[in-house]
Amino acid sequence: MRRLGTVAAAFVLAGVGVAGTAGVAGAATGPVGDAAPAAACSTVWGSGSKSATDANAMPLKNVKTSRNACYDRMVFDIGGAGGKVGYHVGYVDAFHQDGSGEKIPVNGGAILEIFVSAPSHDPATGKQTYAGTAGKPLPGVNLAGYRTFKDTKFGASFEGQTQVGLGVRAKLPFRVQQSGHDLIVDVAHTW
Repeated sequence: MRRLGTVAAAFVLAGVGVAGTAGVAGAATGPVGDAAPAAACSTVWGSGSKSATDANAMPLKNVKTSRNACYDRMVFDIGGAGGKVGYHVGYVDAFHQDGSGEKIPVNGGAILEIFVSAPSHDPATGKQTYAGTAGKPLPGVNLAGYRTFKDTKFGASFEGQTQVGLGVRAKLPFRVQQSGHDLIVDVAHTW
C-alpha cells in the first residue's frame, strides 16, 4: 500500500510540473509590466562567448534597447542586411577601443563586449550612418529603470565592424540572435 501512495504522489507532482510550465514561452517575451515569476525565466543561454563569422557589407543604422520580464535587450539595426550578420559577443575584464587599444571605462558589475560585422559608416561613400563617438554613451539609449543594463559605450568602427561596450549588473547569461536585419543581444536578469 505504501508503494501505491508513493506512485500516486509522483503522478501528482509530475502533473503540477507540466501545468507549471504551460505559460513559460509567453512569460519569457512579455513586457516588463507583465510580472512573470522568476522561475518561468530561462537561463540556459550561458555566459560564454558567442560568435558567427558571417560577413555583412551593410552599415549599422541604429542601436536600441528594451526591457522585458526576464531580460534586457539591445538591438543593432543593420538596415538592408540580406543574409546572416557576423558578430562576436563576450565578457571582458576591461573594455579597450578596437584599433587604438585605449581603455574606455564602462560602469556595471561586468562588461559585455559586442562586435557587429557592420561599420558605422557607408563603405561606398564614407558617410557616417550611426552617430557613435568613441568613449561616449550610445546616442539615443537611455538605461534608466533597466534591471540588468547599467551603461553603454561606443568603442570604434574599425575594419568593417562596430564595437560596443555594454555594462551589466553582473556576469549573467546572454544570447545572440538575428531577426531580419536586426542583430539582438538579450542579457538575462538572473541565473
